Amino acid sequence: MDRREIAALLAYIGRLDPRLIRTTEREAHDQLAQWHELLGDVPMATPHGWDARVAARQHIRTSPYAILPADVGRPWENYRRERLARHSDPTPSADPDDQAAYTAELVGHRRAVATGTAQPAQALAITNGRNGTDPALKARLEAIGSCIPPATRAALAPYRPARAAREAAIAQGAPDALSVRCEWCLAQSGEPCRRRRICPDGGARGTAPRATPHPGRLDLAAAQQAQQPALA
Repeated sequence: MDRREIAALLAYIGRLDPRLIRTTEREAHDQLAQWHELLGDVPMATPHGWDARVAARQHIRTSPYAILPADVGRPWENYRRERLARHSDPTPSADPDDQAAYTAELVGHRRAVATGTAQPAQALAITNGRNGTDPALKARLEAIGSCIPPATRAALAPYRPARAAREAAIAQGAPDALSVRCEWCLAQSGEPCRRRRICPDGGARGTAPRATPHPGRLDLAAAQQAQQPALA
């Protein structure tokens, strides 16, 4: 606020709280200089929610103490902090190799958000994949048949043998053993079987994952697969 805006704010506050009114010209001049020194970087109002008069009126309405410049400056700092906390820097349009221009655009956008002349930029939320899928991505996914291309899936096979064995078995028409719970190692549906080394007291010493499911789990999956056509 410049000196004219400070004078207008003091006149507005004086109408609400006569304790702030100064009776002599020198006292009024000193008061104006003090408030301008402390609130010179605080705007009177912004397009997005800040108004110094509202902050002053809120203090006068809720506090029995005479208003001070800090009672306007503190809400302004809270306003700036809250807006910057909701802001996510958008990608600048400047060339990233031009560090000065790139940084200047970031700083300028943050300053505009902090001073209330621009709205905070919100980070885009991740969609659930059902309503927010890009049409081009959806068409490509339908053409490939999976979000993992075949070449990538083959390259990953040595690092996830259990999944690779499962996919190979399903491709050959064999039952999906991981669709049922294993009665031997107690692996839940969707989890690979584990090697259970039994101690003399009956406890398990180790539970390393197996690349192939236990035979009993295969039999159980085959029996469940055989029952599905009958149930249908």
